[in-house]
Amino acid sequence: MLSNDLKSKINKLWDKFWSRGITNPITAIEQISYLLFLRRIDDADKEAQDQNKRHKTLFVREKLDKNGNPLKAKNGKVLMESADDCRWSHFSVLENADEILEIVSKKAFPFIKGLNDPNQPYTRHMQNAVFGINNATLLKEAINDINSIFEDIKKQQEGGQQFQDTQGDVYEYLINEIGTSGKNGQFRTPRHIIQFMCELIDPDVNDKICDPACGTGGFLLGAYQHILTKYTKAENITEDENGLNRFKRNGGEKITDSKIWDKLNSKTFFGFDIDQNMVRIGLMNLMLHGIKIPQIENLDSLSKEYDAQHKDGEYSIILANPPFTGRINKDGVSDKLKSCGNQSELLFLLRISKMLRKGGKAAVIIPEGVLFSGSKNQKATREVLLKDNSIEAVISLPSGVFKPYAGVKTSILVFSKVKEGSTDFNTKRVWFYELKNDGYSLDDNRRKLSDNPLPIARDSFNERETAPPTERLTHFYVPIEEIELNEFDLSYNRYKQFEYEEQSYDPPKEILEAIFQLEDTIRKEMDELKNMII
Repeated sequence: MLSNDLKSKINKLWDKFWSRGITNPITAIEQISYLLFLRRIDDADKEAQDQNKRHKTLFVREKLDKNGNPLKAKNGKVLMESADDCRWSHFSVLENADEILEIVSKKAFPFIKGLNDPNQPYTRHMQNAVFGINNATLLKEAINDINSIFEDIKKQQEGGQQFQDTQGDVYEYLINEIGTSGKNGQFRTPRHIIQFMCELIDPDVNDKICDPACGTGGFLLGAYQHILTKYTKAENITEDENGLNRFKRNGGEKITDSKIWDKLNSKTFFGFDIDQNMVRIGLMNLMLHGIKIPQIENLDSLSKEYDAQHKDGEYSIILANPPFTGRINKDGVSDKLKSCGNQSELLFLLRISKMLRKGGKAAVIIPEGVLFSGSKNQKATREVLLKDNSIEAVISLPSGVFKPYAGVKTSILVFSKVKEGSTDFNTKRVWFYELKNDGYSLDDNRRKLSDNPLPIARDSFNERETAPPTERLTHFYVPIEEIELNEFDLSYNRYKQFEYEEQSYDPPKEILEAIFQLEDTIRKEMDELKNMII
């Protein structure tokens, strides 16, 4: 949990970028991310040197002659020199703002763009990066603000807060501006909805977890924090404002095998996004939360290029809220997906189904129209999902979940992979649940309410197999035979039993008498008003 002082400092940092002309939130986040990476890589290199005296520092570069050409020794090897002037700890303490801008823009930033360290995945996506802070005063103030923020983080650490957790929360608070601004179509999935979805499919240390359209990495982060909470001692777990469990500090202390930590740090979390800016933001988000080598690629997961680089059935867990942008150009779309047309929502559902290995689970947010639309492609897509997978649940979300930026009605689809290309239905029955609110008001303000419905929904999901049959009011099962008869309609409202309460009215004579009395009162008051005026 961020202190009010930290939030205030982050807001002031935003204001400085805004007032100096960097008003696009993604551009501002991107530039702040570059500065954070400069600090992070300096800290990481020093930490590695402290732990291992034989560690070869990253801060070296080719020695150049006056014309900018690499100098070579007599044996032909390129001569190297120290790049310590590119360290955050060097330029951040300088007094002259123009000197800082000169070093960062012409030395430090080109230096990190040229790094090719497999332990720093962020560098793989820096080739096309542009340093956009041209105002020396803004750069110096931003550096000072970041140093001040990290000093506060250290103070919170001394007070018992985990450093990585607070550091990550700072970045998430920054990222929230993307959604708050409502620009560029970037509407982030609320953290409590991500947390709820993780509770439903319960990722674990041995899973290979993916988000095919990961954006800022929120689902991957949610899965990581769910795993840490799962392996945290009971005394270090707290209930958050939504009634869900969360580790207080030092999450995951029950994981004692270093091989498991290595896997969590580099071989567990995978993401794809077509926007390289979002890839960089997502990578930074995960790294600042403690995932050392997250695997996020700048790749369209619907494309033929994805097929060339990845095989089907790679992942055991998929969490996603893909961008449903309507119809897309079919030219570059994977041949495996073209059978369902060119609507992005259908393409993503088929891709996710194919990405899952046998026994793997997915929780996906989809527009509710996908569940009931009668078009040929949409019915065919739902049929494939019902045959290749066991659709476990359809959880209808309230329409205000993404307000104030989008009011579209959505649902969470939960399913497990059974057999690719099945001709028989592997779904035998589907559990439906209506979440009437998510613990927040459903207007544009999204105020926190006193009740916490998410734990109730989670428990109902977990107990659905053993719970006694109920009427179709809030949650219920529907057999596949009935779903097939309804053209594979998977919408909650299709099967819900609506209760109609008979309305009672006064006799017409009494209603008419009441109207006459009201008119007499109005006439009397109008006469009094008339006399006052005259």
